[in-house]
Amino acid sequence: MGSMTEEQLEHLIRSSGAILGDKEVLVIGSQSLLPWLKKYAGNPPRQWPTVLTMSTEADIIPIDNNEGKSDLIDGVLGEESYFHESFGVYAQGVSMETAKAPEGWQSRCYPLVNENTNGVMGYCMHPADLFIAKAVANRPKDGPFLDAMIEYELVEKDVVLGLSTRMPSLSPAELTSLRERILGRFAKIESELAARSQLQGPEGPQASDYHRRGPSLGR
Repeated sequence: MGSMTEEQLEHLIRSSGAILGDKEVLVIGSQSLLPWLKKYAGNPPRQWPTVLTMSTEADIIPIDNNEGKSDLIDGVLGEESYFHESFGVYAQGVSMETAKAPEGWQSRCYPLVNENTNGVMGYCMHPADLFIAKAVANRPKDGPFLDAMIEYELVEKDVVLGLSTRMPSLSPAELTSLRERILGRFAKIESELAARSQLQGPEGPQASDYHRRGPSLGR
């Protein structure tokens, strides 16, 4: 399986804007994490686990949530398109309804725009919103991705739990189940890190030496 770089994501944002005639798009899914990884890499930049960049697909929502534009993204930039065959990455046109994220997620996005995007703004979903969206979907394949987000401190438990209450599309039972899954996953990773720290002993590096804190809700 391949991966995607931030430069490739920028190319997809630039190309999406060009074919849609828009100056803004929304980016959700795992590759929305790419600019956040760069922002919080530190100096010298830390090495992120490959699981966080493993996908070659970016999910892109037209800024006006137009279904016809989503179809256009699929046709021109989608899987097995000429673009995909030429550059090794592709975009899937999706809708606001695809983003099962907390209310207000658009306001927390990272505004990715530079020369490589040709001035097209790609609003990339905040890690906490991305974590919740994937936790709601509850797909086994996303487990390692969510675990890495916790281990590398890209999400904070209190922030995620707080945002999880802003999911009006979930029933009370679904919300309870979501919070239980979130707490269980954090507990699992915290336990693994504690066990690793004990094995290394008092003279060895602590878990906090491996990873520096990533993004909170403030940019």
